[in-house]
Amino acid sequence: MLGFFSNKSSHPLADTREAKRILAEIASREPQAAVEDAGAWLESLSADESFKFAARLDLVFKLDEAAVAQARRLGRDYPAMCSAGRAQESKQWELGHGYWQQLAEAYLDCLSRYHALEKERDAVRPQLPLIYARLINALAVQLKWKQFRYGPVDPQFWGDLGGVYLAAVEAKVAQKELRLYPGSPETTIEAEYLRVLVFHATSMGNLQPLEIEIGERLIAYFLPFFSLIRELRPENVYWVDAAKPLPPTRLAKLPQVSPTLRFFNGTRGKEAVEKTIAQIRAEGRVPAGINLGAQYDAAVVIPVLEHLAVCWAPKPPMRNTVRHRMNSPLKVVNGLAAAWQNLSGPAAGGEGVETWVVDDVSQGGLGAQTTVTRQDWIRIGGLVALQPDGGDNWLIGIVRRYSRISSNKGSVGIETISKAPRAVFADAGGLQTEALLLDVPEVGEYARMVLAPDALEEGVALLFSIDGKNARLHPRETIEKGNNFVIANFFVQSYS
Repeated sequence: MLGFFSNKSSHPLADTREAKRILAEIASREPQAAVEDAGAWLESLSADESFKFAARLDLVFKLDEAAVAQARRLGRDYPAMCSAGRAQESKQWELGHGYWQQLAEAYLDCLSRYHALEKERDAVRPQLPLIYARLINALAVQLKWKQFRYGPVDPQFWGDLGGVYLAAVEAKVAQKELRLYPGSPETTIEAEYLRVLVFHATSMGNLQPLEIEIGERLIAYFLPFFSLIRELRPENVYWVDAAKPLPPTRLAKLPQVSPTLRFFNGTRGKEAVEKTIAQIRAEGRVPAGINLGAQYDAAVVIPVLEHLAVCWAPKPPMRNTVRHRMNSPLKVVNGLAAAWQNLSGPAAGGEGVETWVVDDVSQGGLGAQTTVTRQDWIRIGGLVALQPDGGDNWLIGIVRRYSRISSNKGSVGIETISKAPRAVFADAGGLQTEALLLDVPEVGEYARMVLAPDALEEGVALLFSIDGKNARLHPRETIEKGNNFVIANFFVQSYS
């Protein structure tokens, strides 16, 4: 009863000894458990109004610091979960994205309280730069988690991000050096803001989750080669208006002049990337100074570096072929097994067919709009079979670009790799396997085939019959590997 009339909070974090125990436990737990616990404590803290502002802010800082290493590791481990099953992947994504969103909201709440409580401002004013920097960092990691699933990114995100940066500018702390976390290198609020802008400008919708994770860390490494300026210069490539809820945009035309307008370009970054690529190829390894959070083969890192170089170039890459606008239905099936089934004939196919709407077509591919469902399977590098409206022929393509433009609508870019594929049932050294023949076989020439990874073995020929002829093809180099499929070149020894 006496506790009921007391002004002292009964929240466990209000007790210093208990708070230390809770924070130490979070810091020592495995990533998923640590992030779950930290998120739960942030939620309970936001719902308890008994804390004074300084104490509340201190606890948000400490919960953030206790969980940051595990939360980062959760992001590093997420790409591997994408092949572990939809349920596990979804659980980890919800946990990771939800935590950083919750942390950002906690810091936004602290800023709101700071402006509302005049009497308590003086005590926490020295910590204001760290609030800004931690908030921008939380938003940055939240954006990465959104890109793991290719969006969408709400305009409010860019509004919050720009608003925090402009508040730091107004407070004259945007370029003040600070440490984001104990033991981390020095940074500035402006650098953290610029890092988010560069991340968006690097077209993450063209990368797979692992490449996004590597790309984010590479951006941090090359960030010193970028600068955010107010002046419009000939070398500028991107612009952003921090006062508007809009992402950075390539400088195709002059934006409306505004004091909140900022510019940046990646010319120096591109040059640094190209030197790094040359060094990796010469040494056969990633330089020790580049922290990617884990060890990756040079063959994994170089394609990401090449992507960065393209995105940071002064001029965007030109299309090899002309695109023609259109609006037409398109049947789509996902994966090797479904493609093989539908190419085998009407009686065999029909399951798992989705209908998309084609936006544009070119000689090398097409763009389409798709409805996003809870069973969304679209991933960069995924194999798809496509059937244009009104036709009975199928095409084979690879997803090269994907973005969710709203909660239920996505935009997909597909490279067409075969316009006349054939489903074959092949013998691979006694192993019967379903495969897709992408080219018409000609003796003495090469033909591409798609098959399951375990069906491709060096020195083991594929034998199959097609159109009344028997074919014998020998594997050569692998062209591309995907989730549950591989595309390889085969030498056509016989076809008669």
